[in-house]
Amino acid sequence: MRLEDRETDSVFKAMADPTRRLLLDRLREHNGQTLRELCERLDMKRQSATQHLDVLEQANLVVIVRRGRERLHYLNPTPIQEIEQRWIAEFDKPRLRTIGAIKTQAEESAMSTEPVPSYVYVTYIKASADQVWQALTDAELTAQYWAHANVSDWEEGSAWEHQRVDGSGLIDVTGRVITVEPPTRLVITFEDAPGAESPREPSVVTFLVEPHKDIVRLTVTHENLPNREMLNGISHGWPAVLANLKSLLETGEVLPQAPWSMSPAHT
Repeated sequence: MRLEDRETDSVFKAMADPTRRLLLDRLREHNGQTLRELCERLDMKRQSATQHLDVLEQANLVVIVRRGRERLHYLNPTPIQEIEQRWIAEFDKPRLRTIGAIKTQAEESAMSTEPVPSYVYVTYIKASADQVWQALTDAELTAQYWAHANVSDWEEGSAWEHQRVDGSGLIDVTGRVITVEPPTRLVITFEDAPGAESPREPSVVTFLVEPHKDIVRLTVTHENLPNREMLNGISHGWPAVLANLKSLLETGEVLPQAPWSMSPAHT
């Protein structure tokens, strides 16, 4: 059996259990919960919850991010997106997207007062931690896979800029460098509306690089999002950017077409 098929089997097996689906629903509603918070919301014993979360983590449906002594659980949409791409995207995606958009609009109207969840994306790259760190902080490399040069001296407290490389010199995102721990952890603020008349509190992006033999696990956490519009935007943007980064490090070339340029009907 191919590795891809074994991974798909583990996803379907994990989601076949109603308790594990309920755990995923609770994380979808409020991402980044501790084990204690999940147990309280589900009236579940810690041992039982831990067993179910272990299965979800093995299927890569849940990612655990350590914050001090706490272990925060995040929903990882990547395996579900891959299943969707395999069996839905090529067939009836436009009609289903229209139906889904109507449903989402109705749900968002009903939940407009609820806080916006954090976003977490995980990818595995055949590279060293130093190579991934350089790809995240080198302006020339970011220009290759992001169509923007991320410019900074990457010292804590310094500014950083997300500059277009189309000759316009425009800056689409700015922020501050909060934490620098080469080559494993980088935390920055992310202001996607620089110069706005009514500035808002910036969101925060954390890059966590975890080496394991010949590969690394790169976890991107985007928190303090101002609204669901931005959540929807980065939910399409981060997978595209990181797919291009992964391709560049593993093959020496970015993807043949910019992945973020694909129309919504095909993403």
